[in-house]
Amino acid sequence: MGITDGPVQRVISLSAPLDLRLTLLPIARGLADPTIRLAPTRAIRATRTPRGVATLHLEVVRGEVRAKAWGPGAEWALDSVPALIGLCDDPRELRPVHPIVTELAQRMAGLRLGRTNSVLESLVPAILEQKVTGAEASHAYRGLIRRYGERAPGPFDLQILPRVRLLATLPYYAYHPLGVERRRADTIRWAAGHADRLEEIVELPLEHAYARLRALPGVGPWTAAEVALRALGDPDAVSVGDFHIPNTVAWALAGEPRATDARMLELLEPYRGQRGRVIRLLEAAGVAAPRHGPRLAPRAIAAI
Repeated sequence: MGITDGPVQRVISLSAPLDLRLTLLPIARGLADPTIRLAPTRAIRATRTPRGVATLHLEVVRGEVRAKAWGPGAEWALDSVPALIGLCDDPRELRPVHPIVTELAQRMAGLRLGRTNSVLESLVPAILEQKVTGAEASHAYRGLIRRYGERAPGPFDLQILPRVRLLATLPYYAYHPLGVERRRADTIRWAAGHADRLEEIVELPLEHAYARLRALPGVGPWTAAEVALRALGDPDAVSVGDFHIPNTVAWALAGEPRATDARMLELLEPYRGQRGRVIRLLEAAGVAAPRHGPRLAPRAIAAI
């Protein structure tokens, strides 16, 4: 199937509410992510599959998801739709303890935790997000795709992350114009060079998947959790080391405007097994602690 070939199609019936935008929102890296477009009942996503590139168009209409896909990976992309939109996820496993969690779980019953089953597509932007502001990371991610990626199949003018071989062989200094210093550049290059081993984790138990991710130089608890939430749909993923999440959790669950990772984990302990779902509900609701202090400031790559 070529770039201009027509789509293959599939219809998936829904037996429970689905908020497509909230479910897929974690996949989008910033508002101008060139690989995805999201609307309340419609989503378009470009991806690399084991069978080649694909563009997936999803629309929720009267209790069903109508899916279309373009490109050589179209069939694989369609097969992945139930997992992607969280139909394999069970929000009922959450047992709320705090009133706000109860209220949000009821109000956002259509928010599910999907899984992309695409590890590198989650890992590369997570690496770019290490120790920098969101704006810096989004700029680097867009720049990487626009310089070295390729146009996605279908009529939507989306782009796709660069090929694995290219990511593995780009010299570290090619990342400097994107605002990426050698440490993160080398981590991306190393990850791309071991892409086959990393993509295998979608078939592993979560414990072993985390261990393989953490074995990669430059990938710590925060990065592993960010990948596991998106690529593996882990409902217990907690991004320890995040600049904002501890404060968000403490403010929502205890009325405390600031918190350490240890305090965050203490407050989330009643939800062990579903801690990532609680965090996702709080983020989707826009819960945020009051800002009374310095924000993380952009830095020059020479200082990182």
